[in-house]
This record gives sequence, C-alpha cells and structure tokens, in this order.
Amino acid sequence: MTTDRPAPVFNEVIHQPTRLAVVAFLSGCTDAEFRAVREHCGVSESALSKVVSTLEAASYVKVRRGFVGKRPRTWLRLTPQGRAALTDHLAVLQRIASEASALGAALEQQEQEQEHAEQG
Repeated sequence: MTTDRPAPVFNEVIHQPTRLAVVAFLSGCTDAEFRAVREHCGVSESALSKVVSTLEAASYVKVRRGFVGKRPRTWLRLTPQGRAALTDHLAVLQRIASEASALGAALEQQEQEQEHAEQG
C-alpha cells in the first residue's frame, strides 16, 4: 500500500538513542550535573562527553563548568533550541504512531467487512 504522505523527517541530531535520552532527561530539569545525566543514561563518561559535544555543537545543550568546594563539576542545561527540537521530534514520532494505529484499525475493519461479506 502506498500513500501520498511525505516520509517523516526526524531530527538527525537527537534521533540517536543516547542523544535522545540525554535531551529528554534534561527537559525535565533546569540543569543537571554531568554525573547524574551519565548515571541516568547508563553510559560511560567518554560516551556522554561525545554526545554532549554533538548536542552543544547543535546549540541544544549548554555546558557550564565550575567547582563545588575544590572539586570540578560540569552542569548541562537544555537550551530553548534543544527543547523545541525535542518537542518537534516527539511530535513526528507521535504522528507516525497515530497514523500507524489508524491504518491498522482501518485494515482490520476492512478485513472484518470482507469476512462478513464472504459469509453472507
């Protein structure tokens, strides 16, 4: 079955699962310490550093470095652009799910009608 609908356009920066997890986590807070994000996402420090670099280059995440006492700390914050990108990306995913659900229901209805016609 073909449709005239355009293919969904994903945000390639945040579509990757770890980047999406980081952006989603940051969307729930004002800012978060690097370690908390790493632990939540279940990734290594180096993997999260690469993810953050990509998100920072896209202006989706702001990095702030400082100290707590004498210990260095890094905090991450989702920028307004990052929040908008997440919202748009989730809308695309929701559209895909909704359209698939509607198509599945329509096909099921069609099959039931065909079955009923064959029995009658």
